[in-house]
Amino acid sequence: MSPPAAAVPAEERLLVSRAAAGDRTAFAALVQAHQGYLRKLLCRVCKGDQGRADDLAQEAFIRAWRALPGFRGEARFRTWLTRLAYSALSAERPPLPTLAAMDEPPPELGAHSDFAPGADWRMDLDQALATLSDAQRHALLLCYEADLSHTEAAQVLGWPLGTLKTHLLRAKAKLREQLRAWEPTP
Repeated sequence: MSPPAAAVPAEERLLVSRAAAGDRTAFAALVQAHQGYLRKLLCRVCKGDQGRADDLAQEAFIRAWRALPGFRGEARFRTWLTRLAYSALSAERPPLPTLAAMDEPPPELGAHSDFAPGADWRMDLDQALATLSDAQRHALLLCYEADLSHTEAAQVLGWPLGTLKTHLLRAKAKLREQLRAWEPTP
């Protein structure tokens, strides 16, 4: 399924087109635009190991440069790049790693009225996330941390859309149960 043309900024479409034709300056601009996002995501995937995350990001950008002439634009460049990063991760180590803690509880979990994000929340969230399957953690990571749509996250993981939604629903239900103490009291 192709993203609507309006969903991809014209400047990015131009950069992708130029980079696909071999323009190194255009590719450098794409790297500059997406490296912060990708490094942050991969650092969370790698449990805070910035060196490993940087290596994976570099591998993803190398793969992108080599494969860009064949990029058809059926996904946003960011989604495609994330898929390449996950491919590099899978090639490196088959089991998917855990998700790092978010700074604040998701709105659907509620929060204490005097809530201030801190170590208690992060420890409880880390423990709750450890109870999720790898698939559930990655569905959450891509949809909530990486802010990809369900369709994009399914593309990155190579899953059918229904599979992603199932893992996401199960993960949210399990987190709700595990983090019930953080819900506001009536």
